[in-house]
Amino acid sequence: MRPLFRLAQVARRHYKASSPPPPSPPKAPKKPQKFSFDGATWEDPYSWMSQLNDKVAMRHMDVCVEQEEKYAEAVMSDSDNLLNKLHFEMASRMPFDLSTPPLRWGPWLYYRRAEEAKPYPVLCRRLASLYEDFISHKYPPAGFDFTTGKTIEQKLLDYNQEAQRFGGYAYEELSEVSPNHQFLAYTMYDKENDYFKLSVRNLNSGSLCSKPQADRVSNLAWAKDGQALLYVVTDKKMRPYRIYYSLIGSTDEDVLLLEESDESVHVNIRHTKDFLFVTVNTFSTTSSKVFLINAADLLSGLKLVWECDALAHCTIEHHRGYLYLFTDAPKGGRSVDCHYLLFSPVDDPSSTRKWEEVLVDDPGLIIEDIDFSDKYLALIVREGRKVQLCSVGLPLPFGKGAVKLRKLDLQYLPIPRHVCQITPGPNYDFFSSVMRFIISSPVMPDAVVDYDLATGKWNIIQQQNVLHDRTRILYGKNSASISMESSNSKHSNPVNVNSEDDHLWNDLSEFYACEQYEVPSFDGVLIPLTIVFARNNKIEAKKPGILHGHGAYGELLDKRWRSELKSLLDRGWVVAYADVRGGGGFGKKWHNDGRRTKKHNSINDYISCAKFLIEKDIVHENKLAGWGYSAGGLLVASAINRSPDLFRAAVLKVPFLDATNTLLYPILPLIAADYEEFGYPGDLDDFLAIREYSPYDNIRKDVLYPAVLVTSSFNTRFGVWEAAKWVARVRDLSVYDPKRPILLNLTTDLVEENRYLQSKESALEATFLIKMMEY
Repeated sequence: MRPLFRLAQVARRHYKASSPPPPSPPKAPKKPQKFSFDGATWEDPYSWMSQLNDKVAMRHMDVCVEQEEKYAEAVMSDSDNLLNKLHFEMASRMPFDLSTPPLRWGPWLYYRRAEEAKPYPVLCRRLASLYEDFISHKYPPAGFDFTTGKTIEQKLLDYNQEAQRFGGYAYEELSEVSPNHQFLAYTMYDKENDYFKLSVRNLNSGSLCSKPQADRVSNLAWAKDGQALLYVVTDKKMRPYRIYYSLIGSTDEDVLLLEESDESVHVNIRHTKDFLFVTVNTFSTTSSKVFLINAADLLSGLKLVWECDALAHCTIEHHRGYLYLFTDAPKGGRSVDCHYLLFSPVDDPSSTRKWEEVLVDDPGLIIEDIDFSDKYLALIVREGRKVQLCSVGLPLPFGKGAVKLRKLDLQYLPIPRHVCQITPGPNYDFFSSVMRFIISSPVMPDAVVDYDLATGKWNIIQQQNVLHDRTRILYGKNSASISMESSNSKHSNPVNVNSEDDHLWNDLSEFYACEQYEVPSFDGVLIPLTIVFARNNKIEAKKPGILHGHGAYGELLDKRWRSELKSLLDRGWVVAYADVRGGGGFGKKWHNDGRRTKKHNSINDYISCAKFLIEKDIVHENKLAGWGYSAGGLLVASAINRSPDLFRAAVLKVPFLDATNTLLYPILPLIAADYEEFGYPGDLDDFLAIREYSPYDNIRKDVLYPAVLVTSSFNTRFGVWEAAKWVARVRDLSVYDPKRPILLNLTTDLVEENRYLQSKESALEATFLIKMMEY
């Protein structure tokens, strides 16, 4: 037997020696072009990739895309089994259907549900008074009552049929039922023309209304109790600038109520929750104004009720004769760090409207968001790093000056541990005491919760059960009702649901740990870092890890539980989230300290968190991956340029990479918020900062880069040429290592609207990361 064993060894050695060499990466042709601006000169060898009107360049681009696709397939070909396994895991964790929990508005329950073997859902409703025991669309099946032989469900809109109207895609942006429940106004993405198209459907007959039908619609609001619709259209640069008024059922032309000629000013509309007024916001980088329109008399004109000389968030709500303004506008010419609440009578007789503060500023208790009903005001507040949800009865005490929020009769609402985000639901029914919120956590699937602010009961309406791969949808008498009185009395001290109640929330803390750290950045500022890992893998040191970051637009970093990450967690990975400056959740100053000339703070914060994970032995020093989406892709790519040795791999999803050229010579329309975030090239300080942080312009020469998977889409606001240019230049300048490939994955599909494609793309990302860590 000995000779046979040796023969087998020789055969294995021979097999390894004859294995094919690693595939060679494509080399895009160079066509250097010089650029000059404000005294600076630079050369771009791949600028031809963005010349969309050059047919020759686009033919070359098609060849490059095809070569990239073949190269990515060749690199990943030996991981097909892992890819299929991960795809199966992730797809199996998705909810079996696309149903949404029923939302009660007036006499109706509105919801969306899936139909068997169809890719898109159906919008439906049924009368709430007859079906209070309604649990989900499966009872009775397909909306048919076999006992009475009657159809109890009304189909309002089949998105599968809409897909046939719009080139195979059903991508909806806006959807509003009229307050009289007779019409549905909605906008669908027209892929061929690259804009959203407005349609109005009669809910009684199911037919489309002949008008209004408009293109490039960005906003809409119902008025006159559902008899009229206001909508905003954009110009060819996607700037919202016109407001039209359409009388439903009329053959008259739609009336132009407002046209904003100043190309720096954008327009937005919304109705107040009681539908008595429509608010019109006009804003630029230097001013913000709010106008009021009487919803019963739309031709009575626009009445200016608020203005300030700054770009500010301004939302006006109406409640029993008073206007409430929730804003972060400067006070006395000085910027503020958080939102505050003002009030003013609707019928203010003075020539200059007077606004008074409702609440005294409290740095220890920050109001993040609010939601009104007829009798209650719900507030999402933050104490330090902790997010809470509370409510107070209306009307608020007036006439005695501003009061402290803590002095009001606050009712803190139960929430689980480790909450990272609380999002108000639609809450259309202004006169209901029930308010819906989505509670998110890194270790708990999103919970859709109805809080009854009058009776003190709360119901988990929908939440996926990850461990059993199913979704529970509860409603009405069949739901699990918990009295807030039993666990949380009406005091001003917040109380979280204790650990004994975690099972009520489907909290996964028993299986996955969530730890929070404060990491000193380069300038001493403490950066919040959240890490999640499987408890049964805690004893394993030197684990692989992935660090998420965003840090832009003042937006919250998405730390919600994502079922696709379970595949990495269960394989011993650490999932980390760096709340760098420039993002949201910690005040306006936190955002300002990470934008324009201070964008370097965001990048250095991210690098500091990466170093912390390695230095504290949370992640193996050669097994850390970066992950960034959109503007987060700029963050991660910039961090790689500055510290390429920190990362073994990275995933950049539809990333913003070519900041200099995109901001100087935009091909796709940019808005004021983009320049406010990344800088104005016309401002010298901003321009120098852009040149310093732009990922494409700062790729290191003769340096070993981590393995990177760049994914992009032909249906994204950051063009695929940005991804293709960055990939080509990294390959050209950096040290080549076949164990650290730079891959480009492009798609023509709207991945966000297709669950199968979502799971497939997530599986590819996970496969890539696992493969790179095992090299």
